Amino acid sequence: MTARPSWLHARDIAAAAGASAALAPEYVPLDRAVGRRLADDLVTPIDLPHFASAAMDGWLVVGDGPWELVAVEAPAPGQARTIVTGAHVPAPTDGAHLAVLRSESGAVEGGVLRSTVADEPRPGHHIRLPATEAERGELLIASGTRLNPAHVALAAATGADELAVQAVPTVALVFTGDEVIESGLPAAGRVRDSFGVQFPALIGMLGGRVVGAARIPDHHDDTVAALRDARAEVIVTTGGTGGSSADHVRAALLELGARLLVDGVAMRPGGPTRIAELPDGRLVVALPGNPLAAMISAITLVEPLLAQLAGREPVAPRVVRGPAAEGRAGSTVLVPYSDVHGRAVVAAWRGAAMLRGLAGATGILVVPPEGLREGEDAESLPVPWLVLPVSAVEN
Repeated sequence: MTARPSWLHARDIAAAAGASAALAPEYVPLDRAVGRRLADDLVTPIDLPHFASAAMDGWLVVGDGPWELVAVEAPAPGQARTIVTGAHVPAPTDGAHLAVLRSESGAVEGGVLRSTVADEPRPGHHIRLPATEAERGELLIASGTRLNPAHVALAAATGADELAVQAVPTVALVFTGDEVIESGLPAAGRVRDSFGVQFPALIGMLGGRVVGAARIPDHHDDTVAALRDARAEVIVTTGGTGGSSADHVRAALLELGARLLVDGVAMRPGGPTRIAELPDGRLVVALPGNPLAAMISAITLVEPLLAQLAGREPVAPRVVRGPAAEGRAGSTVLVPYSDVHGRAVVAAWRGAAMLRGLAGATGILVVPPEGLREGEDAESLPVPWLVLPVSAVEN
């Protein structure tokens, strides 16, 4: 049997699988762009602002006062007209300076406007000049930026009606397990479903969009049918990845002619994780059935696949000051941890079926096979809900 790849190598394989099937960007209207990642640099085709405008309500005055009030667009020197905030200020004529006199700083008597404040207005006072925010051709938003409401408003100011955004890969979920119940208290030998209630949100945080979910029994033909019929660019399964008589995912993939890219990973938990490509190009990530094992495998292996499929870089590991931690010969150990005053403290609850430690974790600590010494630099990955809140999941 071929040796299982290391966790790091499996991440690279997952990313490469996504890159080889990378999806083209799509154009969306501005009102659907918030939360999406920009696919191309946004360069403004116009100056911002693109015309001179009043910054205050009051009067547009030309030259020195007092000023005769007129009702023309472009007053002559010695004249003034009313103006509101944001209104166009025409170019000056005859070399005279322009200014806006605030409503509270002037008084009109007999059709003549006078300033009531000694130093107002100065030349150019309360006039927003063109290109004070950005010049035509200037980069405003870099490709890859996750768009927030202010980005979208800025894009509108440049005259854009739609934006090119990175694709959001579609994901179909397949949950296996005869022993799983979907509501209420489980009896002995039964367990509550811990995947259906959270995987759509988790997949959204990892960069995908769930378009379907199926729950199937531990039966070979049902597994084959679910994989065959799933209509998405990526299929994520849970359970059924072991080698027992109740585990059918691997055999089902082979029956469908899938190419196994990762046939197990040298990692704990999550060793039975598999990544495959079906003959029609759909990608499959088969996760273990234990809750912590499945979630850690999803966070560390599904994320780079979805990222590259969408045309962006995967989340990069960061360095933390690690605790003393035992390794496991030949395997990477992944454990939930919390950041306490800049130091990683591993969770007490880190068994493959335990979720309590991950629920309160800051990230996932990467413990190499040789282990870690106290204070030694270690790699970690953030938990996605601290990077992207549930309410900001991509649409």
